[in-house]
Amino acid sequence: MVSHHIIQSIGSSSLDKGQKFVNSYMSSSGQKPKIYGSYEEVYKDPEVDVVYIGTPHAFHKRNCLDAIARGKNVLCEKAFTLTTKEAQEVLSAAKEKGVFIMEAMWTRFFPLMKKLQSLLHEEKVIGDVTRVFCDFGLDIDITKLPKESRLKDPALGAGSLLDIGIYSLTWGITCLEGKVGEQAQDPEVVSTQTLGAGGVDVASAMILNYKQTGRQGILTATTAPGFVGDPFFARIEGTKGFVKVEGETPSMPESFTVTRNGAESKKYEFDKPGRGFCYEADAVALDIQAGRKENETMPWSETIRIMKILDGVRKRGGARFPVDDW
Repeated sequence: MVSHHIIQSIGSSSLDKGQKFVNSYMSSSGQKPKIYGSYEEVYKDPEVDVVYIGTPHAFHKRNCLDAIARGKNVLCEKAFTLTTKEAQEVLSAAKEKGVFIMEAMWTRFFPLMKKLQSLLHEEKVIGDVTRVFCDFGLDIDITKLPKESRLKDPALGAGSLLDIGIYSLTWGITCLEGKVGEQAQDPEVVSTQTLGAGGVDVASAMILNYKQTGRQGILTATTAPGFVGDPFFARIEGTKGFVKVEGETPSMPESFTVTRNGAESKKYEFDKPGRGFCYEADAVALDIQAGRKENETMPWSETIRIMKILDGVRKRGGARFPVDDW
């Protein structure tokens, strides 16, 4: 791990909101960051090496482009943008400017995920993987939220798919094969969605089919009121056994259990400092130190691959954003 990260500055829509953020999350921190009442001031700060963007999905494109224009390296939350077209525009700008940028799919960087992928794809502990199931649900009554909520307004990227369905998709594609981006296979995708008020998707279901191997992923997400999830949110089946993954949510896995045919089960548990954001932060720092412009775990081509799948699910399901051209 990188020994020391400094939160140099925080940009918010107002100084008051920025101060409240610091008071809530950095009260015990030894070094207090500069607080800015705008994002532009962060981009101008010469002491800032990397900008982390955690705004609603709809603002990611503009925020990234503004940071890139100032020559900043960027770590941008998932979903990277609203559409593939937007993602391509951002990545093209980063390439032209010569800066680092990565989609912040933090779960991919957890030691748990790294160990699981090694067991599945290198050691083949359960033989050849055949099927993966993953479900991510949250108990949210969208109808009771204000119309300007990021979870309710399509203009802000509202919907279960980009918010949490992307995690189910991530578990599916990372467990079904061990390659990413241009080296990975593109599965056939069949999907359906349930749309709520305002055309916002409140449930999404995807089936991935890898025709060359016959592998399948059954991946679901919902923001249904009253949802109660199973702590075992994912199951990975193989020709010689299966794996069950456990945790509070698919975004924050805590352990997994490997059961091989005819053998005793083995549980793998992992400690993580805080909520686990440090692992993706370390990856970004090491890449920038080495002069790399993208990360091998989450390369630009993988972001585009994911965005294309998400676009297809929304187009088939009818969950349309104002920026869509279909």
